[in-house]
Amino acid sequence: MSTITELIHSIPVDPQTGAIAVPIYQTSTFVQEAPGVNKGYDYARSNNPTRAAVEKIIAQLEGGATASAFSSGLAAIDAVIKLLKSGDEIVAVDDIYGGAFRLFNKVYEKFGIKVTYVDTSDLQAVFNAITPATRLIWLETPTNPTLKISDIAAIGRIAKAHNCLFCVDNTFASPVLQKPLELGADLVIHSATKYLGGHSDLIAGVVIAKTAQLGEEIKFYQNACGAILSPFDSFLLIRGIETLHLRVKQHGINAQALAEYLEKHPAVGKVFYPGLPSHPGHELAKQQSKGFGGIISFTLKEDTAEAATAFVTSTNYFKLAESLGGIKSLLCHPAAMTHKSIPAEKRRAAGVSDSLIRLSVGLEETNDLLADLEQAFTKLPVPAHAENVLSA
Repeated sequence: MSTITELIHSIPVDPQTGAIAVPIYQTSTFVQEAPGVNKGYDYARSNNPTRAAVEKIIAQLEGGATASAFSSGLAAIDAVIKLLKSGDEIVAVDDIYGGAFRLFNKVYEKFGIKVTYVDTSDLQAVFNAITPATRLIWLETPTNPTLKISDIAAIGRIAKAHNCLFCVDNTFASPVLQKPLELGADLVIHSATKYLGGHSDLIAGVVIAKTAQLGEEIKFYQNACGAILSPFDSFLLIRGIETLHLRVKQHGINAQALAEYLEKHPAVGKVFYPGLPSHPGHELAKQQSKGFGGIISFTLKEDTAEAATAFVTSTNYFKLAESLGGIKSLLCHPAAMTHKSIPAEKRRAAGVSDSLIRLSVGLEETNDLLADLEQAFTKLPVPAHAENVLSA
């Protein structure tokens, strides 16, 4: 049986009614036959049949023992960090999602958890950053937003040698393209808001654990802290996952065409997309992934925030918005939007320049998206030095 067929038929038919879609169990509590005797459910914060169904599907997708669904991607990250204690240290990717950076630095550092940021595409840098207090290595690959590629298997070996937990944010790749647990990760997280949901209509997060024991620890925090995914959003997430393989395939086809176009455009400074042979992580991405995804970032030759703003406010099909992974194309200016919480010097050091633009390539016709980018380039202001040349 193929992976796609297995996925589709892992979504259960309701045994009570025969409903082919998973029912939404919109209930807060469950009647018990006797004190402590129930049908597997007692209170909806602790468990819910609709949430249990999506958790089982996602655990199967990633090849994990368990999955826990949360009310947001950040709630999922928060649950993982709760595995640590005061005095523990994290080695994290430097080109990190701004929300994760804010959580690490503004919330957990004051509780005595230190975070060291390194370029995880440099294995020696990862190795050098580890101390006797390091308990967790935090990886995104591809990274957000400069799409660096890190060697999951090699970092997994480093983590194991130092008795560290190893967590991979697999949001950008999705389990269709990349399986971090098979490559040595202990935990995988997703902002399920993105590709897993796929329709820009829900907020959700998931943690997948390689072992049942680790999964139970995550589930303890899911129940104890209460940031659970609602029954309706669980239903929407299942609905999105049903078409995940088809959507990811088309996202990748469109993104490859747009990245090749951008690389040749005279107004573009640099293109970040692992599907391009010029990308430093291209060969590694080919080895550990089945595709290159639907996210592209690029800088402008006029490397200013003003030029970026002019571009992102001039597109038609690409809508200016935070988030990614939906069927409609989006674009954003990370320095002013998704990564604004990261200090400017740290942003720039990680490659997030003032003119960097991130595209979430949707499922529209490729030629329409190419035409939209082309007309936006015509709206860019003429650089001051060019005006001087023209006036001379």
